[in-house]
Amino acid sequence: MTKYITDQALVRELNLSSVLRLIHAQSPISRAQLAGITGLNKSTVSSLVDDLLTRNLILETGSNSGGAGRPATMLEMNSQVGLIIGVELGVDFVSVAVTDFLGNIVWRRREDADPTEDQDKMINQTLGVVKEAMAVGKKKNTRFLGLGLATPGTVDIKEGVLIFAPNLHWRNVPFGKIFSEQTRLKVFVENDANAAAIAEHLFGTARQCQDFIFVFAGVGIGGGLFLNGKLYRGKNGYAGEIGHSPIMAEPSQTVCHCGNRGCWETYANQYSIIQRVQARLEVKRTSIIPKLIAEHNSPLTIPLIKQAADAGDREAIDSFAEAGHAMGQGLAGLINIFNPEKIVIGGPLSIAGEYLLPAIKETVARHALPEIDQQVEVLLSPFGPDASLIGAIAIVANDFLSLPSHIAGK
Repeated sequence: MTKYITDQALVRELNLSSVLRLIHAQSPISRAQLAGITGLNKSTVSSLVDDLLTRNLILETGSNSGGAGRPATMLEMNSQVGLIIGVELGVDFVSVAVTDFLGNIVWRRREDADPTEDQDKMINQTLGVVKEAMAVGKKKNTRFLGLGLATPGTVDIKEGVLIFAPNLHWRNVPFGKIFSEQTRLKVFVENDANAAAIAEHLFGTARQCQDFIFVFAGVGIGGGLFLNGKLYRGKNGYAGEIGHSPIMAEPSQTVCHCGNRGCWETYANQYSIIQRVQARLEVKRTSIIPKLIAEHNSPLTIPLIKQAADAGDREAIDSFAEAGHAMGQGLAGLINIFNPEKIVIGGPLSIAGEYLLPAIKETVARHALPEIDQQVEVLLSPFGPDASLIGAIAIVANDFLSLPSHIAGK
């Protein structure tokens, strides 16, 4: 008898989640439409909708009088059910945002960080910004549903532990424990590219897409593999470290932060672009970049190189194109292996997407099998550099979409 009750509860939770996800993806939507899509009978759908209304997760938003018969009451997500804190811990920055349940930003802050500093100092810097974010919720007198943290490297999502981040040289950092103790919130920790892939599926360009790859391009290159409608994690949950795929084997090649040589990301990350520009400037190529460096009193950065490219600087444009060709070479291999519907590119380097994308597409067309290449769309994330920050929000929202009974009504 107990097992039967447990099975019934599980089935109801699955049905509740299915209905909520449909409302999230296709609202406004009617009860009759939900019944038609799910195959559940109308009375079951009505009961599930009543449950979601009681929990304040959805709202009735008027009626649709189109067609014959009585007007249907339409349903949509309640964006105000609670706030979510998202944290992106980058290699050289910390970004924190507060959003509503649909990912609309109500507060945010970004601070530069020094990756050579002590690990505890960077974590304390992040906690300081998070506490500012929590103060926003208190002012609005609104509850927080949880905190999501996106970080580069391999992550044990069950324990909330960063296993290894090559570009930070951090190992076994218990982020889940640290942030839950300091905030008293439910904390979710995820690899930055995986988080961004979830954001694309929930809020972005891949909402109806079952097979796509998100590519996070910045200091490193990471991948979120969305296959058959689910995030693919691999045996131990570490799948997606695509930037450390070897594409060169010569022993003279640059050593990657992971310790190996010839890794894809050493040819296509932001450091590779800076190095290309520096090499051009060393041989006295004509460029406005030295002038921009002096005007801004700034080191050579990707935003500064983009500013030069926007002004028509050939050295900047060609440096981006070279990185785009290197990126396209790696993407061609992923396309041949996974046959995705879309490749979505986001992260810090996406601010130069207009200069990278033509070279990426050209190289993909040259190296991917034609029959597969013709079926894939390579595009930029609408979230741009914020892809993983929105991903940190998305991993919290996704948990509640999966387990809506965990949210009590107000």
